[in-house]
Amino acid sequence: MVGTQWGDEGKGKVTDYLAREADVVVRYQGGPNAGHTVVVDGEEFRLHLVPSGILYPGKLCVVGNGVVVDPEVLVGEIEYLQSRGRDVSGLRVSARAHLVMPYHRILDALQEQALGERRIGTTLRGVGPAYMDKAARVGLRVGDLLEPASFRTRLEHNLADKNRFLQHVYGAEPLRLEDVLESYLAWGEKLRVFVAETSPLINRAIAAGQKVLFEGAQGTLLDLDHGTYPYVTSSHPVAGGACIGAGVGPTRIDRVIGVVKAYTSRVGDGPFPTELHGEEGDLVRERGHEYGTTTGRPRRVGWLDAVMVRYAALLSGLDGIAITRLDVLAGLPRVKVAVAYRYRGGEIEDFPSSLSVLQECEPVYEELPGWPEPPETPGSLADLHPHARRYVEFVQEATGLPVVLISIGRERGQTISLAPVFEPRPPAR
Repeated sequence: MVGTQWGDEGKGKVTDYLAREADVVVRYQGGPNAGHTVVVDGEEFRLHLVPSGILYPGKLCVVGNGVVVDPEVLVGEIEYLQSRGRDVSGLRVSARAHLVMPYHRILDALQEQALGERRIGTTLRGVGPAYMDKAARVGLRVGDLLEPASFRTRLEHNLADKNRFLQHVYGAEPLRLEDVLESYLAWGEKLRVFVAETSPLINRAIAAGQKVLFEGAQGTLLDLDHGTYPYVTSSHPVAGGACIGAGVGPTRIDRVIGVVKAYTSRVGDGPFPTELHGEEGDLVRERGHEYGTTTGRPRRVGWLDAVMVRYAALLSGLDGIAITRLDVLAGLPRVKVAVAYRYRGGEIEDFPSSLSVLQECEPVYEELPGWPEPPETPGSLADLHPHARRYVEFVQEATGLPVVLISIGRERGQTISLAPVFEPRPPAR
């Protein structure tokens, strides 16, 4: 399951809904810069690293090797769930997942500050620098926390380099080895029971015919290679990222579902062709509670962009889409969907790689009539207002993708299932 926009599409709600059928739920990329908000029986849960499936007792939930883990955040999240009476015994964390270190968070903030007006708009959680160290082959991994002597040696080398950089480039205070070592080894001990070799675990589940749900963080347009670079994340939210970030072959994945919010939002800077300003934008933002789960920052909002969704479909080979937040648009006199872009006198239907081109693009809209508030718990598509049903049909037409799920609220019961997502798979011989 992937996000088809700039993230914040409601993947947490969809994951939670689909997880009831799944045997295993796997988070395959991103880090504490992501956030899912899930509502169960009126209770709100805010998660950053733990897969949303954890809210089902005993569900096997995996933090894959492609995730960068801040152990303080993860331990805090585990304790937060336990304090609210939730069973976390099914959690497994890949020993190969890389760690977010204190110097990553400091460097994230200093680098953003140094960029000034050219800043990316990161969440300042240290995720980008952690992925940089991973690529530079100097990163520390979750499994290293369980080998204190080795961890100390490698941390000592890293701190020597990072402290020189912090002091001589940014004039910042150096970090003390013993302070970092003490806190990280303590968190490592708390995580020890959850650490595992997760790739074999996932592959064995698939071979046994179990249902596995791969959960992406962020969205397609934040993909490091295919997003609106440089206003992107440092990992791969597209479907291909699941193979690398979970340690499974591409032939093991049967179906890819894209999550499409009924409108568009984004956090941070960068071009946004369908962005809404003024009262209409403020109304959508407030009705949709469009404030970051991780940062609390207000999100920019705009009309649904079918050009973007078609691009996401191409990159991830989408088989269908789940539409979320349809209720947020209720009450508006009319709604719009961008079906193409107008650029220098012509029309383009493909999402451009150039930000300067995207900055000049004007959306070509199709306008549809609005609809009243949906019923609290609809039983089927027929329970929605005809104009709401027409909107769903139009999204299918504009994207060329069948809708398999519609969410009209934050609760599990406020969901309409139109087609099965999981198909039975015979056990491997």
